[in-house]
Amino acid sequence: MSDHLVMDNAWPDWARNGYPHLWLPYAQMQTQTNPEAAVRASGVRIELADGTHLIDGTASWWTACHGYSHPHIREAVASQLEKLPHVMLGGFIHEPVARLSERLANILPGDLGHVFYSESGSVSIEVAMKMAVQYWLNRGQRGRAKFVSFLNGYHGDTMTAMSVCDPEEGMHSMFKGVLPEQFVMPLPRTDEEFEDFESFLADESVRLAAVLLEPLVQAAGGMKFHSPEILRRVSKLCHRYDLLLILDEIATGFGRTGSMFACEQAGIAPDIITLSKALTGGTMPLAATIANDRVYEAFLSKDVGKAFMHGPTYTGHALGCAAANASLDLFEREDRLAQVDLIQTQLVEELHECTKLNGVIDVRVKGAIGVVQLDRVPDLAAMRKRFTLEGVWVRPFGDFVYLMPPLVIGPDDLSILTRAVHKVVSQWSNER
Repeated sequence: MSDHLVMDNAWPDWARNGYPHLWLPYAQMQTQTNPEAAVRASGVRIELADGTHLIDGTASWWTACHGYSHPHIREAVASQLEKLPHVMLGGFIHEPVARLSERLANILPGDLGHVFYSESGSVSIEVAMKMAVQYWLNRGQRGRAKFVSFLNGYHGDTMTAMSVCDPEEGMHSMFKGVLPEQFVMPLPRTDEEFEDFESFLADESVRLAAVLLEPLVQAAGGMKFHSPEILRRVSKLCHRYDLLLILDEIATGFGRTGSMFACEQAGIAPDIITLSKALTGGTMPLAATIANDRVYEAFLSKDVGKAFMHGPTYTGHALGCAAANASLDLFEREDRLAQVDLIQTQLVEELHECTKLNGVIDVRVKGAIGVVQLDRVPDLAAMRKRFTLEGVWVRPFGDFVYLMPPLVIGPDDLSILTRAVHKVVSQWSNER
């Protein structure tokens, strides 16, 4: 056991015994404070081992769109477990994966109708990038292997996905020189910036495979928002210069921004879209990389060498697909987008008070996302602990505090979250 480790006497035995052997995500294990010991979750609440209940303001990294332990998803997974928990897609097909593929094709914009499955959002980005490069190879253009992405963007922590994240972003900057070098540039917003961006595409298009963007909300890279018009203009330039457009809707898909998919607000459809997080309602790891006809048809040939040679072991995992189908059932039966509208209205009204606090430079809301922008990075560990003491689970990072609660949260619980944000940020403001 490391000598820095402080055991929590309130922890159950399983936590005290297991924690010394656990390596947590995004954590410096030498200084990491003890994590909370969760024992169950239901609705919008997480129960800790000591009996404390926390209202969840992050939906477990934005996955639990229907709240926790929704009976319809739970029953669908249990039923599937009785019949077929998993079978390899190398030579087999099963009903949940077939149904899910058809349903995704029917609700996505444009002709996005060819679904490739993996287990995580980061891997779905890797798949999309590999798919884009091979698209050009299959068309006989070997030099088109570079990608354009944007500052404040985040697309995952696997190696190639890191190469299209913001290079100055703290988690990945040490890998400079190791990662493939891509074109990571400011997202154009003004006419002049779009003119510069177009000049770049005109000069470099023969080397580019695709443009990669999180539509409307650049999430983990800073919760930065942009307008549908900016997304439309990027899409038009991709068409003009014959570039593939990849949209990363891992965080924005499934209602989070106010439409089922963020790109719908711009009236555009990409060539490839990536989905994960809320895909299964926060119950199972599953991701999808979905291509349009143009991309898919470039892989069709009598030459086996033009096939897409990729295959995660658990691709099309039957339990994950069952959960995703049940999640789509809930979007059909229950008006989640109306709930998002109500959340947005309430976040605008109740987070506005934070604009009066010293050190707060912006408050912004998009759909069921609320962000309080600070002028510096606070003591994150101390701020997170204060939120826990307020009975909420809010996990600020970088220089902002954000809320992305389950889409089923009621107004009373949402008010508890917004009051906690105001109180904790006010405390930080008075002490800074």
